Parts: sequence; C-alpha cells; structure tokens
Amino acid sequence: MAEPVTKKGYLMGAPHPSPGHAARYLARAAGLAPSPHNSQPWFFAEEGHDHGFEIHLDRGRRLVLTDPFGREAVIACGAALFNVRLAVRHLGIRPVVTLLPDSRDSAFLAHVRYAAYAPATPAETRLIRAIPRRHTHRGPFGPEHAEIPQPFLDELCEQARAEGADLQLIDDSARLDLLADLVRAGEERHRTDYAHVAEITRCVGGYGVPYDACANHPDRTFLPGRDYLGLARRISLPARRRWRDRTSPVLVLTTPRDDRTAWLRAGQALQRVLLHSTAAGLTATLHTQPLELPDLRTELRTHITPDRHPQAVLRLGRTNRPCPPTPRRPTSDVLVPAPSADARQLLSQRQVHDAVGAH
Repeated sequence: MAEPVTKKGYLMGAPHPSPGHAARYLARAAGLAPSPHNSQPWFFAEEGHDHGFEIHLDRGRRLVLTDPFGREAVIACGAALFNVRLAVRHLGIRPVVTLLPDSRDSAFLAHVRYAAYAPATPAETRLIRAIPRRHTHRGPFGPEHAEIPQPFLDELCEQARAEGADLQLIDDSARLDLLADLVRAGEERHRTDYAHVAEITRCVGGYGVPYDACANHPDRTFLPGRDYLGLARRISLPARRRWRDRTSPVLVLTTPRDDRTAWLRAGQALQRVLLHSTAAGLTATLHTQPLELPDLRTELRTHITPDRHPQAVLRLGRTNRPCPPTPRRPTSDVLVPAPSADARQLLSQRQVHDAVGAH
C-alpha cells in the first residue's frame, strides 16, 4: 500500500491514529473560524498526546485568484488561532502562543502550548459560547432594527486594539461613498474575470458556502456582495430595488504593518470582534473585494486608512432570516500528528541540503 502524502514532514491523507481529547476539542473550535468562501485553508497538528497544538496553512486550499498573496488565508488561520486560545481557556488552562515558530517553514503559523491552570473569566466564557453561533451573513440587514449604539462600536474598537489591530468606523458620507465605489469596482472586476468566477463558483456547495446563503441578489446592499451564483449577470437589479440603507455600520480593520505576523494578528482581532458582536446578537458581512486587488487596496489605504494597512472590511447588523449552517470539514480531515523531534531534525537537515544543492 502506498504511503500517505507527507507535507513538510506532517502525515497527511490518513486519520490521526489516537488524538488526545484536548486536541480534538481544539481542532473542532479552530475549524469554526471564518475563511474566504469557507475554504478552510488550515490543518492542525498535535504534539505528543495533548502536549501542544500547531496551526498550519494548507496551501492546497488557498484560493490563488481571490487571494494571490495568501493574505486572507493567513488571516483566516489567525481567526482559527483565536478560537484555539479561547478553547484552551475553556479547559481551564492559560495558552502560550508563539507566532511563526519555524523560520524554515512559512506555513507553520503558530504553536500553542499549555501553561498554568486558571479558570476562564466571564468575558472569555461569553466569547467561547459565541464560537458555534457566529456566522457570516450574505445579504441585507433588516431595516426594522434600531441602529447599533456608539458605545458598543467603541467596545468593538477596544476588542481589536487588544489584539494589536485598529477598527475604524467609516461614518462620514464622503469616505463611505468612496469605500462603496471601491467595493463595487473590485466586485465588478471579479465578475468580468471568468477564471475568478469559476474559482468562487467552485466554492459553493459541499464543504463550501451553502447555496441558500447565496440566494440574495448581490447588489441589494449598499456595499455589493459576492455574486456566487451569477445572479447579477442574469438579473439586472433596478435602482429602486437596490438596498441603500446606511444604518448598518461599516468598519475597516487595519494593522500598522503588512507582513505575516500582522495578518495573524488581524485574524485574531477580526475573530474577537466577530465573537463580541455575535454575543450581542449581531452578525457581520465581509466585503473584501477591493483588498484582493493591489491598486484598489492602495487607493483604499491612501484615502480611507492612511498610514495603516487595511485587512478586512465589514458591515454589522441584525437579521431575523435563519442562516443555513455552514459545513465544516470533519476533525479527522484537519488534525494530524506532529513529527517527532528526530523527524523534525531530519527534515531540517534535508531542507539545508536542498538549499545548498540549489546553489
């Protein structure tokens, strides 16, 4: 029988023979994080038997046209890391996190080990309970709901700052109109790129985005949504049917730098903001189309978030429309055993040998 495929020393393609209880729990929690078009671009490795937990980028699940630099995939893994941190706290343990622990492996994004025992705080417990309830909304929010109060938006900004990011409320008309124009320009460019259309179409159904979640016409919102099912190509929405309500706040998550560490921090900040919102009965829609195109992202940064790097654009609101459950890959597909210390050493020697041979 052929050996399972080995990815940088990690045994892939075969179920973990005997995962620990903590590792299974952490992998389930991590897998509930948001990701581009529910691509779930991660896998997790257990060190020993409940001795440590690793988060890795699965490059094979990255959307190469939507996310050519892998920024959104790393942000998704950062959101998964935040869930892991909360899950470790739920076990009554303090997590110790090391970002990018192996300079030779850029896909090894975070290592989590377990420190002293300490019960979760009420605030942490509130976020933990929100993990399975958080979902991405696609479509308009109900106009019957009251505006979100400013004190709560200030709380969200504090949540982002706690993770090393900033959350900026776009509340003046000029900047809001410009942001809407940039989202619309990015979405229209994607819609005319047939390779990109094919890429996101493949993300619908199966373990991807549920068909029911794509049923709204993408142009019914002030910031256009993704056209997963080609509705905009087949149905031109009259201006009178376009949703122009601006009571739903629009926010941009930013970081001072734009490297892998910043992306991981942005993912943790984004998930913290989303869970805090979920706990308050809110849901979010992400509009990252202009961030996927370098020229539009530069324009957004120049005119809307000067001196900061935009990492996510989101709209918050409330909806009474039931959200279909978003499928997740089973734990057996994403949790693998980490290599032994000897195997890591051998892998390191091979990498050095290959690097020398390449020259």
